[in-house]
Amino acid sequence: MIRGELRLTIRIHAGEEIAIGPGKADLLEAIGRAGSIAAAARAMGMSYRRAWLLVDTMNRCFAAPLVETHPGNRGGGAQVTELGREVLASYRALQAKARTAMDGEELQLLQRVIGPRD
Repeated sequence: MIRGELRLTIRIHAGEEIAIGPGKADLLEAIGRAGSIAAAARAMGMSYRRAWLLVDTMNRCFAAPLVETHPGNRGGGAQVTELGREVLASYRALQAKARTAMDGEELQLLQRVIGPRD
């Protein structure tokens, strides 16, 4: 039987794309700290290409970019835009509400009964 703590994951879809989810939110925070997509990717143990594709998806899903890049002769840099900071704050607020909901009766029932049948 599979046992363990249940997790609730929030992903916001825009059509077929995941506009933002836990990994993309973490990437936005890492870009904000590092000032570049490459440095954020390294800090997260992910390839630059993967990080760039995630940023590209986020930027296409929203009305304006969440990350702006600045080309330079030494790799340039990137910054999270004002909209990116707003989206990140809203997403983190949703996660906090979900964590509160996880203490509810419904999830406690699922915790007791989840798992494969013998």
